[in-house]
Amino acid sequence: MRFDSGRVCLDLVATFAPHEGIPDGDELRLWLAGAGLVPDRTPLARVGADWAASFRALRADVETLVRAELSGSEPDEGALARVNALAAGPPPGLCAVRDQEGHLVRELCGGVECGALLAAVARDAVELLTDPGDRALLRACAGDGCTRVYLDTSRGHRRRWCSSELCGNRERVARHRRRLLASGSR
Repeated sequence: MRFDSGRVCLDLVATFAPHEGIPDGDELRLWLAGAGLVPDRTPLARVGADWAASFRALRADVETLVRAELSGSEPDEGALARVNALAAGPPPGLCAVRDQEGHLVRELCGGVECGALLAAVARDAVELLTDPGDRALLRACAGDGCTRVYLDTSRGHRRRWCSSELCGNRERVARHRRRLLASGSR
């Protein structure tokens, strides 16, 4: 799993391609921890297939809205209404507690609820889609076959790939091969 899109809602959108990243509760647990939505050591015993299905539905709605923004088209009203409804829910509460060594660490107060975690991601999507500065930084990866969307926070805002190490490197290697073939070298 990668968490380099620039926003948690875009990282959720990225879990779909090239394969389903959250097919079940176990993978969702990993994504929630990796995205920083739940602090380390947070027990996530109740995360199941119903949670995964809810996050996949939110992912589809966020992707629909982000793609509409990128293409300059009107947002899908149904997707917008569902994201707004989720964003209106209460986010998870954070508490500072002492760990075994006596240091303060973050914990979720009152347990982990699916609706609260969905609200956090939906709220991130609402913030992204309503912030003119962030909307202006939305980009679709130019990598061949890549469907990721990211925020271009590079200096000069000319970034072309979701990841220079992955998609950018693939593109540079392909360009090099094309030049070699065109020159007749191997």
